[in-house]
Parts: sequence; structure tokens; C-alpha cells
Amino acid sequence: MFPLIRNRRLRATESIRRLVRETVITPDDFLVPLFVVEGKGIKEEIPSMPNYCRMSLDHLEIEVKELWQMGLCAVLLFVKVPDDLKDNKGTEALNPDGLMQRAIKTVKNACPEMLVMTDVALDPFSSYGHDGIVTEGQILNDETSEVLAEMSISHAKAGADFVAPSDMMDGRILTIREALEDEGFQNTGIMSYSAKYASAYYGPFRDALDSAPVDIENVPKDKKTYQMDPANRFEAIRETQMDVDEGADIVMVKPGLPYLDIVREIKNEVDVPVAVYQVSGEYAMLKAAAEKGWLNHDTVMMEQLLAIKRAGANIIASYFAKDVARLLG
Repeated sequence: MFPLIRNRRLRATESIRRLVRETVITPDDFLVPLFVVEGKGIKEEIPSMPNYCRMSLDHLEIEVKELWQMGLCAVLLFVKVPDDLKDNKGTEALNPDGLMQRAIKTVKNACPEMLVMTDVALDPFSSYGHDGIVTEGQILNDETSEVLAEMSISHAKAGADFVAPSDMMDGRILTIREALEDEGFQNTGIMSYSAKYASAYYGPFRDALDSAPVDIENVPKDKKTYQMDPANRFEAIRETQMDVDEGADIVMVKPGLPYLDIVREIKNEVDVPVAVYQVSGEYAMLKAAAEKGWLNHDTVMMEQLLAIKRAGANIIASYFAKDVARLLG
């Protein structure tokens, strides 16, 4: 009891604070999202995501080598597909010479030890901007899962270490796991977007990939029939436990900061690594506030990331990964 116990003794100097610090951020914590486009010599900034770019394969090769030199060891690949290659069934996603498949090979050729995870969802390939096949105003679940399984096999054949289904179809983890097993890809991992909420924080990301739902008749205007209701807590635990039971190796909560209570709930419930996606809206807000001089960019960035890791994240997918690596030096 006070005065025998004085908690401030352990805060008195920077040295003692470092010595007793409970949560530490390192480059090993990060999964780096990368946006890939067709073409050559392309590295274009995304207007709503300052300092973040879409890049062609030649620049992807340069970027991956730089990331590895900075101590960042894992990437998550997304592709921006030309409109003329989009359809309702995501046919281009299965093209063995498609952009995603070539991006995987580019990363592995440039840096064989880099861990490659790939986005598995139909929305970048869909003419309707949805994560599933659309029929008569409905998103088809089981038919979509079969396509996602084929996508996963295609990514594994190209060299992906993990596939990352981001669609939120029911049962798709089991469908993907069984397909990978049947094709001999027992060692290909699955990082499931297990608790992915229907969030308004995704806006800049959809700008980056041109993957927002289209506003036409008989097509759902949003993704609320498959992504989770932000009001729900226990549903996230149920969703995540089902994914683990179906064979997910890593589970994810998305977005990050607004859902730290969910991160802790899930961390307490499952025995697999928990990833958190600090999404584009979270990134854009801090960049905008820092540009205005309203917040200190680096200190707020680190505080946010500490909060995510403190809540229970083993892995953080974040657009700040390079900023952090530079800061930690």
C-alpha cells in the first residue's frame, strides 16, 4: 500500500520505462499491403491514401527488395483489374497468367524468403464490385465459395505461402482447406478475415482498387448481407471459432482501432495467431490530421499501433509499416 508502494518509481526515467515496457513494436509485427496494376513503369499515388501507391510489376520488384532490407518480412497482395476483364463470376481471377499470379511470382523471384499472402475475394474481378456472385439481387454463398477455392489453388500454384479470404461467405474456409488438401497444398496456410465488419472506414481502399459495389438495379448497394454488423460482438466470436474449426491458421479482425474490444475477445477465445487490419480510413485520417498540423504523425501512429498490439494482435496489416520501420531504424 501507499507509501510503501509507489507506482511512479517505474515511470521515473526513460531507461526504467523501456526496461518494464509490456508492449513493443518491431518490424516483425507487420504485414504490408501492396496494390498491383498492369503496365510498366507505373507508381501512382492513391489520392485518398497519401504516400501510398499502386504499382506495376517492375516497381513491385523494387518495393519488395526495399521492404526486406528494412526488416519487413511479409506482404499481402491486392490487384486492380481492368474493367474489360471483370464479370459476375470473377473469371479472370482463375487465369494462371493473371495479374495476381504474376505478382506472386514477381515477389518470390525478387525475394524468395518474403512471405506472400494473397487477397482471395471476387470484388476486384467482379463487374458488380461484390465479393460474391450476384443473382437476382442476392449474393450466392456456396457458388462463390467454390470459385474462391479455385482462386486459392491458383494462388498456391503460383507460389503463395498463405491465401487470405476476405469475402465473409459462410463455410468458405472449409471449402478452401479441402480444395488445397486435395491438390497437394497441405502446407499452404489460410489467414481468414474472420470478423470483417461492414465498415465505413474502407472508402480509400475501394478508391485504390475501384472495387466498390455498383449502383444498378438488382445489385445490392452495400456489403451488409455478408460483412458483419458493427453493432455485434458475440457474432465475431462465433464467426472466428467456426473459421478455426474449418482450418484457418490465422484469423483476422478488420478494421482495427474501432474494434479493439473484438480483438481482445477473440484473442481470449482462440489458440491461433490473431491478425488485425488497420484499414485505409484509419491511415487516411491520421495522414490528413498530421498534414493540417493537428496531430503529431509519428507519436500518434505508434500509439495506435501499440493499442492494436496491446489488445492482442500478433500480426498487424498496416499501411504505416514502412513509416514504422524507418522510425525504428
